Amino acid sequence: MTRVLDYGRKPAASGKASSLVIFLHGYGADGKDLLGLADPLAPHMPDTVFVAPDAPERSAMNPMGFQWFPIPWIDGSSEEQSAEGMARAIEDLNAFLDRMMEEEGLSAAQVALVGFSQGTMMSLHVAPRRPEAFAGVVGFSGRLMQPDGLAEEVVVRPPVLLIHGDRDDVVPPQSLPEAAEALQKAGWDEVYAHIMKGTAHGIAPDGLSVALAFLRDKLGIEGGGG
Repeated sequence: MTRVLDYGRKPAASGKASSLVIFLHGYGADGKDLLGLADPLAPHMPDTVFVAPDAPERSAMNPMGFQWFPIPWIDGSSEEQSAEGMARAIEDLNAFLDRMMEEEGLSAAQVALVGFSQGTMMSLHVAPRRPEAFAGVVGFSGRLMQPDGLAEEVVVRPPVLLIHGDRDDVVPPQSLPEAAEALQKAGWDEVYAHIMKGTAHGIAPDGLSVALAFLRDKLGIEGGGG
């Protein structure tokens, strides 16, 4: 049985929604942590709704935050617990994505996922295995989980933008080229990358700017924005 995810929502600034961006937060954080990114993005994406769910489990390391699944080298869980947690979270997230598209009246082609850290891991795993391709996936400071199984399990290949800080001490920067290579080997035509110089485990202004340009392009947003 899937767990219903709580979420925050920022409506389209124009009052008329033609696209949806779903933020997936990192380990120990919550939806509000990323929903704040809607503030700088919304003026340039006036017809876009922004939503950000809380992951399904309370974080073992930060009871005020949430986790998509346990991470053994952080919380001392076993590899089996981590794998089981991720499998269950995938079901929860897929149910949430279906629910959001239905409630907003939008198709997969009008939806983009934006993940950070563990949220990127979830985004890169779930999006290629869904029946219809999203407009795009932006992955900040994360990694591609279970890359060896991707080529056999892939269903769709949405455009992917990978962004990483070159001073990340939480998720190693080399996770970006490793993910890009695995995606390309699995048949992706559109894989883009941006390195945030001097940036640790976070989102720098230049990374957000590149993400905005990608989102506007893939969601078909025209004009200069606000």
